[in-house]
Amino acid sequence: MRAPKQTPTPNPSADLAYQKAILSSVSRTFALTIPLLPPSIEKVVGNTYLLCRIVDTIEDAAELSAQTKQSLSALFLDAVLEKTPVESFVEPCLEALKNYSNPDEIDLIANTPTVLRILHTCSSNDQQAVSRCVSIMSEGMSFFHGKQNQAGLQDLAEFEKYCYVVAGVVGELLTTIFSNHSRAFERALVGHENLAIAFGQALQMTNILKDSPEDKARGVSWKPMNVSQAELLKIAYQKLQDSLQYILLIPKEEQGMRRFCFLAFGLAVMTLSKIAQRKEFDSKDEVKLSKSAVMKFYGFTKIAVKSDVLMKAFFYLNSRSLIK
Repeated sequence: MRAPKQTPTPNPSADLAYQKAILSSVSRTFALTIPLLPPSIEKVVGNTYLLCRIVDTIEDAAELSAQTKQSLSALFLDAVLEKTPVESFVEPCLEALKNYSNPDEIDLIANTPTVLRILHTCSSNDQQAVSRCVSIMSEGMSFFHGKQNQAGLQDLAEFEKYCYVVAGVVGELLTTIFSNHSRAFERALVGHENLAIAFGQALQMTNILKDSPEDKARGVSWKPMNVSQAELLKIAYQKLQDSLQYILLIPKEEQGMRRFCFLAFGLAVMTLSKIAQRKEFDSKDEVKLSKSAVMKFYGFTKIAVKSDVLMKAFFYLNSRSLIK
């Protein structure tokens, strides 16, 4: 008679070690920025990024139909909200993605139980905020799965909505987590809550423009129809202006939070500037920042976040090509 299958005893330190390792495998940028955060919020922000990355992996799978993507997104959301066992998502998802080319993202999906175990060690306020974010993102992406086509999104309003469900909602989540950590930030943000959405949207617009050649190759465009690249760069510039205002609201004593945001912001500014200087490009590698440029800026952020003037000067000098 076969012995019953033993469920491994959860090991919190092993789970966190996995989270850190897989983060550096699936995102060069966030593996740099997330460890800058105060330890009390690094765990939940890293965890949220991985949950969002799972949703993103489903969206990026070119071989899946819109219906399959919608079904997997719904199963994932049920697992996050603890409505169903996590295995009811993992097994069909791995089966559907058996020909998917990124082994790190497949590994992340296989380890969804680990990621959710970490989520359940976070505070109830943070868990609630993460569940809201993943719900809006998952349901929003499901809506847009049915709209994937080569022509692009219907108009600017639909483009803004897409950028909200994919990333603006992450800006809202970060704000909730930051506010729980820093009451000074919470007070400074009153009346400026929309800046958080702009911060997320600016980063997403950068990704959409950067990834457009690869998206086009798989028969998809997330850009709005009948809107020129120059117009999109101007919209991104406005979002970046709002993003900088958002970062400046973070108290100077919260160096980790400031650096986390300013690093992601600055890399977006420099990437968009490279895009603006080229009329067209055939691969995102043509506008990708070099490792040395990223590390140079990483070092600069350590000094810059102590000075509002330095951060504003960086933006002014590096964003001029966006509004030509």
